[in-house]
Amino acid sequence: MSRHPARHFLPLLRRRHLHHSVHLPYTSVPIPPDAIPSTSIPSSTSPPPFHPAPWPQPCSPASTPLPPFTASHLRAAVSSLAASLLALPVSDPDPLPALHAHSFPTLLAVSPLASLELLSLLRPKPYLGLAVFSFRRTLSPPPTLPEFVVAISLASRARDPTAAANIFTDASSAYCPDQALYNALMAAYMHSGLVNSCVEAFHALRRDPRCGPPNADSFNILIALFGRSLLVDHMEATLQSLDASGQPRTIGTYNAVIAGYLTAWMWDKMEAAFHEMMAGGVVPDTTTHLLMLRGYSHAGKIYKMELAYERAREHAGKVDIVHIRAMLCAYCKFAHVDRIQKIEELLLKLRPEDYRPWLNVLLIRVYAKEGLVEGMERRIAEALERNTTVTTTQVMRSVITNYFQCDAVDRLAHFVWQAEEAGWKLCRSLYHCKMVMYGKHHRLAEMHGVLDEMEYFRFDRTKKTFWIMHKAYLSCGRRSEADTILGMMWKHGFVCPSGVFVQ
Repeated sequence: MSRHPARHFLPLLRRRHLHHSVHLPYTSVPIPPDAIPSTSIPSSTSPPPFHPAPWPQPCSPASTPLPPFTASHLRAAVSSLAASLLALPVSDPDPLPALHAHSFPTLLAVSPLASLELLSLLRPKPYLGLAVFSFRRTLSPPPTLPEFVVAISLASRARDPTAAANIFTDASSAYCPDQALYNALMAAYMHSGLVNSCVEAFHALRRDPRCGPPNADSFNILIALFGRSLLVDHMEATLQSLDASGQPRTIGTYNAVIAGYLTAWMWDKMEAAFHEMMAGGVVPDTTTHLLMLRGYSHAGKIYKMELAYERAREHAGKVDIVHIRAMLCAYCKFAHVDRIQKIEELLLKLRPEDYRPWLNVLLIRVYAKEGLVEGMERRIAEALERNTTVTTTQVMRSVITNYFQCDAVDRLAHFVWQAEEAGWKLCRSLYHCKMVMYGKHHRLAEMHGVLDEMEYFRFDRTKKTFWIMHKAYLSCGRRSEADTILGMMWKHGFVCPSGVFVQ
């Protein structure tokens, strides 16, 4: 593709007198697709990838639509420009050179639709999209109301409610605001967690005689806002207000309600909302099934989680990595038939860059509980390789229990050495387990060496420490040394167990 893809067809457009004759009706656009959350908790990471909508079509029968030849070439030029902008380095994303190189002002003169499409394609990098919109406002013709709506949605994705409010003010000064403009502002406040500002924008929409009453999208945004904020009572009251307005519940309504109950860990109400949606004839989408998958995984309802997983795969073809991790977490925390086999199948879907330390620690523990030493050691090796630090005593005890049940004393000793070197959580149980296993194999010298390790890591000797040594000497038939250990117990102030006598 040439460096200036927009220039090869512009002379042809001028010859056909399409350059100045194209008219764009100023129509409103629906609420941006990222206004209603697809998950229960707002994420600080980058938003999900945006799938651009079809080329906007004029709604006014009196307007002159773009000929197919012009629209297809204009779309190709805008797509090429968007690709160049998205490829800019994150450290210095100056869009002006690329905009001039691809003749963006000329594309805008052909049709203002070029700007609307370009801003939509820049959703993955909202700060870049806002910079492009700032440059767009210096050009002629002035931005349309739909462009302002998309710009507010970009500010929403950038978590910049101040910029969203400023753009809303400018749009209200230039045009008569509509419901889509208010909804975009409410969505910006929602994504930033500004409850009061979002509610005020909703009331302003109600009072504005130019816009009409709030639509279903307006109520959906409020429902999602209250659900994210754990204000379940407010969420349910808003749902009742939507019903009282006479507007039907949409799939966005139910997704927001389900996400709210999921965030509040109200599994029964979450499931009841799903069944109510099905009974009401609203067809669930991929987002619905993924929300139910996440809820069932947190609730430990493995069978229902697997059904939701299959439904999501039927709708979308695949399930994203975030929900794969949620399923892995559920299998690790809740006992289930063939859970190790299912874990292995899901792990095949993860790439190396999908590694998460917390998930690896859960895998170490589940392999330990299942008595699978090789699988557990693979996860331990991966954790050590990636400098993951285990900080919980429960995981360490699960590991040593697995080694103890398999009578793998040398493997246990090697693991304890690795844990010491890596700075993992140490506990007295690690060393007591080593002593018990050394005593079981009559390796008394190595058992005594464990005492030095305990002293080095500042673990005091307890009554259990001496009792382990006493049992070890008795099992070897060395009664005198066993009695010496009992004397050491008395010396340290520990009372011997009842029924034990010194001979």
